[in-house]
Amino acid sequence: MKPVKIGIDAGGSLLKMAFEEQGQIHYKSYRIDELDSSMNWLKMTAADAEVALTGGKAEYLKKEFFQNALLFPEFESSGIGASYLLKQDGLSNENFILSIIGTGTSICLNRDGKILRVSGSGIGGGTLMGLGRLLTGEKDFSSLVSLAGSGKAENTDIMVKDIYSPFDPPIDGSLTASNFGKMKDGQISKEDKAASLTNMIAETIVLLSTQAAVHHQIDDIIYIGSTLRNNTPLKHLIKKYTVMVGKDPVFIEEGAYCGALGAMLSL
Repeated sequence: MKPVKIGIDAGGSLLKMAFEEQGQIHYKSYRIDELDSSMNWLKMTAADAEVALTGGKAEYLKKEFFQNALLFPEFESSGIGASYLLKQDGLSNENFILSIIGTGTSICLNRDGKILRVSGSGIGGGTLMGLGRLLTGEKDFSSLVSLAGSGKAENTDIMVKDIYSPFDPPIDGSLTASNFGKMKDGQISKEDKAASLTNMIAETIVLLSTQAAVHHQIDDIIYIGSTLRNNTPLKHLIKKYTVMVGKDPVFIEEGAYCGALGAMLSL
């Protein structure tokens, strides 16, 4: 059977696709450098399918491959997809902060089915890949994640407990006082550099997300995006810091595909 509906989220690093086939929703992703080959293949194999496009390269895909496709705003698509998947998991809250961690990070308020981008940062998956390569020489996502899982950020970062030593700090001593503040010591492993980078990304995202949650009086923060896929170190830190400030972190299993799914559901 061929898919009858297809949603494609064309971002800066990945193409994420959600498609409906025989009443079931399936997911698939491609690297952005596979764009031409993957979309030409899709155009031939699913010529009669309805196509919905979202993301930064949506207009390019429409012009070059799917002239009859419909375009949908990416934040609205992500909100629709996230709400759908939350309900599938038994969570029906329509009021939440949605933190989309892709190449960069966008932070949106979802209230009563309406979504609005309220904050964001250039810190995200692109930072992990680019700065990670500069720091460690590794250019593979899974290798960087593995290094981070084996390292200790406190060997690279100046911690609050370091500042106040030998006395007790007035706040949690495990918090970071300065990211990469110990790099001048020179004896820093690749593992510790990757752990410090992951910690910096987590702290930045959680800081902005929880600020938005406090300002808009929201308890639940939904974290989605391709940077979280198979990235246990980042998810662990995001959960730790979110709980620390009294908010509830939620991760969606297929969260990387919320944009593609939301676009498909909008057809």
